[in-house]
Parts: sequence; C-alpha cells; structure tokens
Amino acid sequence: MKILVTGNQGYVGPVLGRHLRRRLPGAELIGFDTGYFALSTTNAAVWPERVFDRQHAGDVRELPPDLLEGVDGVVQLAAISNDPMGNRFAVATNEINCRASLRLAELAARAGVSHFVFASSCSVYGCAPGAPRRESDELDPQTAYARSKVEAEAALATLDLGPMIVTSLRFATACGMSDRLRLDLVLNDFVASAVASGRIVVLSDGTPWRPLIDLRDMARAIEWALVRGDDAGGRKLSVNVGSNDGNYRVKDLATTVAAAIPGTDISINTGAQSDTRSYRVDFSHYEKLAPHHRPQVALAQSIAALHEGLTSMGFADPAFRSSRYMRLKMLEEHIAAGRLANDLRWLNAFLERE
Repeated sequence: MKILVTGNQGYVGPVLGRHLRRRLPGAELIGFDTGYFALSTTNAAVWPERVFDRQHAGDVRELPPDLLEGVDGVVQLAAISNDPMGNRFAVATNEINCRASLRLAELAARAGVSHFVFASSCSVYGCAPGAPRRESDELDPQTAYARSKVEAEAALATLDLGPMIVTSLRFATACGMSDRLRLDLVLNDFVASAVASGRIVVLSDGTPWRPLIDLRDMARAIEWALVRGDDAGGRKLSVNVGSNDGNYRVKDLATTVAAAIPGTDISINTGAQSDTRSYRVDFSHYEKLAPHHRPQVALAQSIAALHEGLTSMGFADPAFRSSRYMRLKMLEEHIAAGRLANDLRWLNAFLERE
C-alpha cells in the first residue's frame, strides 16, 4: 500500500506518521509539505519525517500529478489550519483548504487512487446552541477557515470521482503533544499557561462549548478512513470524529487543567463578548461505523502528555501567545523576513539570496 500525506510537517503529521508506520508496517509513506513549520520542532529527538519513505517539498496548490502514480491512499492534511490564520489570509485559505483539495481529489481519482481522506472540522457547525449537532444538521460556519471546509466538503460530495472512496473527517478540536507543538489550541494553551506561569487566562467568558480529540485518536480515524469499505458509510462520507463524552465548556477545561497541575490559578474574562463559535457535537455515527477506531485517549491523558512534554522541553515562556508556537506568528515571521509572500507562496528572490 502506498500512502501520500500532504501537510505532514505540521502538528498532526508527526503523530500520524508514527501511527501509520506501526499499524501499516508494509506501507510506503510519502510526505508532501511546503515547509512553513518544518523547522518548528519542539521535543523531537530526531527529524519526525524519518518514518516516511520519501519527503517532497512543494505547495499543495501545485502538487505534481506524477506524485500520485501508484498511490493507493491520499490524506489531505495540508491547510491553513485555524481561525486567526484564516482571517488574516482569507484568499490563501480558500485556495489551499478548498480549491487545492478539490484539485488533489480530481488528480487522485484520475490516477486510480482508491481512498481520499480530507481533514475537515467540527467548526463547520459554528454557532450551534441546543442539542449536539449531527452530520445531517444545518451548518453555520463563522470564519474563513470553517467556510473553506464547508465548501470543500460540499464540492467533494458532488464531484465525479469515480469509484474512489472519499471520507471527510469532521474532527473535534485537536489537542495533545506533538513533535511540532501548537499552542494556539484551547487545551494546549491552558496547559502551557499553567506550566509557564501557574495561571490560566481564559480570553472568553468560558461558556462556549468545544469538543476535543487527541492527536493519537485523530490518527486512528485517518487509518480507518484509508482502509474502510463503502459498506461503512458509503462511497462518499462526511462524519463527525470525536467522542460524545468529549464535549466541554471552555471554563471546565481550564478547571480540569488547574486541578491536574497544582498551584494553577484561573482568570476568566466574564465581561467578554459572547463567542459565537460554540457547539456540541454528536459522534454516534462514527462510533457505529468505526467501532475499532473510536477515541481511546482520555482528557487527563492528553493533559498529562502535554504537561510532561512541555516540562521536558524546559518550557517557561509566559508570553508564548506572541511566539512562534502560534502558527499565525510563524507565518508573519516568514513574511517579515521576506521569505514568504502574502499569498503564502515562498519568494524566489529570498531563495536566490540564500
């Protein structure tokens, strides 16, 4: 089996690569990434991509069609992957998250790829008061990032992609330790705050709901999507991925982290304007379709892994929200240095200077 993973040098890629190597030891793993965050390793003892058989550098918007020759499965992780980046780079977000994903799916279908996995998001539900949202419920994306996922899913559902099995995984909010750690995610932010300063500052009023999923469970879901038959959800599927007991209010996450890391105080901005990105999600459909790949990592385990990882790094930066641990800051650093254009393409002039 030959598997192409785009965007494998981000937050999810290192964990996914190791998982696929363990679970599919005979597979040929190919990585493709533009390298925005390739040097942003954190606790990595070795280059995370060592588990891949080949690593290619390039922009997913111009992925070479011949890279798909003989490929059985494609995992499209490449994305501008959160709301602040999506708002700052709205055009590039649509180009990369939506248009490039559709081009890749069409190229994969023409090349005879059997399985296409698209990393989507539960943020497509946006402002969703009331009962947990199911896949058939109305979508209400609040940001450029979420809209790009909605548009890509809708187009994937209507494109003629032949017999290729297409799975859009609507992931809960990611969390957990990675060799390329991000701290612009709610649980990761709280653990980093507790470790660095002994104080968690909740920027919202703490009432919004968020579903969470550990990276290790995301990798399990991607493995399932790479091998599932069309009897498990049909040839084209959009499915919520997480666990029903993994829906939390933001303030309860802060309290749980503080309890796990003694000496941590909590400050909640009770006067903050209400956050419209609040949603609970129903994951029952995924649990039925993939009973052997359901989430296994408990919240306490995610917190413990983050705590251990950050401590072993000697992490002690209370101002990390202005650091390159925030993906938007890393992109802005590249742009300020003249390495990257505002359309998020690398500048040849900079490469020539090097």
